[in-house]
Amino acid sequence: MPHDIKVLVVDDSAVVRKVFTEQLSKQKGIVIVGTAPDPYVARDKIVKLKPDVITLDIEMPRMDGITFLKKLMQYYPLPVIIVSSLTTKGSQLALEAISLGALEVISKPSAAYSVGDMSIQLAEKIRAVYGAKVRPLFSEKIDNKPVTDIGSKALAVTTNKIIAIGASTGGTEAIKKVLVQLPRNSPGVVVVQHMPAQFTASFAQRLDELCQMTVKEAQDGDTVSNGKVLIAPGNYHMLLKRSGARYFVIVKTGPLVHYQRPAVDVLFKSVARYAGANALGIILTGMGKDGAQGMLDMKKAGAVNIAQDEKSCVVFGMPKEAINIGAVDHVQDIDRIALKAISLLAAV
Repeated sequence: MPHDIKVLVVDDSAVVRKVFTEQLSKQKGIVIVGTAPDPYVARDKIVKLKPDVITLDIEMPRMDGITFLKKLMQYYPLPVIIVSSLTTKGSQLALEAISLGALEVISKPSAAYSVGDMSIQLAEKIRAVYGAKVRPLFSEKIDNKPVTDIGSKALAVTTNKIIAIGASTGGTEAIKKVLVQLPRNSPGVVVVQHMPAQFTASFAQRLDELCQMTVKEAQDGDTVSNGKVLIAPGNYHMLLKRSGARYFVIVKTGPLVHYQRPAVDVLFKSVARYAGANALGIILTGMGKDGAQGMLDMKKAGAVNIAQDEKSCVVFGMPKEAINIGAVDHVQDIDRIALKAISLLAAV
């Protein structure tokens, strides 16, 4: 790292600004260069202090975080981490912010979420987004055209197939790009995206409105079947199981894996065990190596795997690790992954 990561904290709460400054200053390689109570002050401090990363509250007086983010991404794009309350409204606004270019989301400290735990996770997210690719607003056209429905002959081939997807930093938009292109009768999909509790329900609801397939936050015992996408709930691991011809998921707590819960490796390892050659794995943008070993287990069990290419990744960490250990069969641009997945699954 050439220098300490310079962070600007933007939040209308003096308490939050103080806590973030105190806690993050304890983290190696991170320095708080300034704080701002609203976007107007933040604007001037960005020009003066040139931060590497911004933490941004959404609900603020004078100018809300969403409006500020739109302006920032259009004129001065920077890595932004959204800090939001654990409410339905807060979750929906956080997801809107991510669609506008924010890279990560974290929940504000609460009675159930200690300041210490939060600061460690926030520090990890700051390190993850530092130097990440930030695309200016309106810089790219997203193709939401779904792949043609799978024909009846090919559908028979894909009946017992499973698609397993893992992602982290930048993953919410990458997952959206893949899922909106999948046909309504696609094989069942199970997804792990590193995301806090509460936010995954809003994420699933948003995807359900956009996709041909039905998308929902997974509940313990949910069946995995054609036309359905299950998103692992925040703070819970999700595993695939099989009973006869029926695939289903279990959702449970447990130790963090790669500092994550849900963890991609937990899902992928269960897919390797219970789906084997009936599975197709997809690993998308994200920091670290979560999912790499699980994807290798899937390949050894007969699955075919796809990794997002470096050019289209926000952070090329997770796909790179999977590629490096020989777990990946195909490397694709994010806009080509859905088509490649369906062609592989439908091949007789």
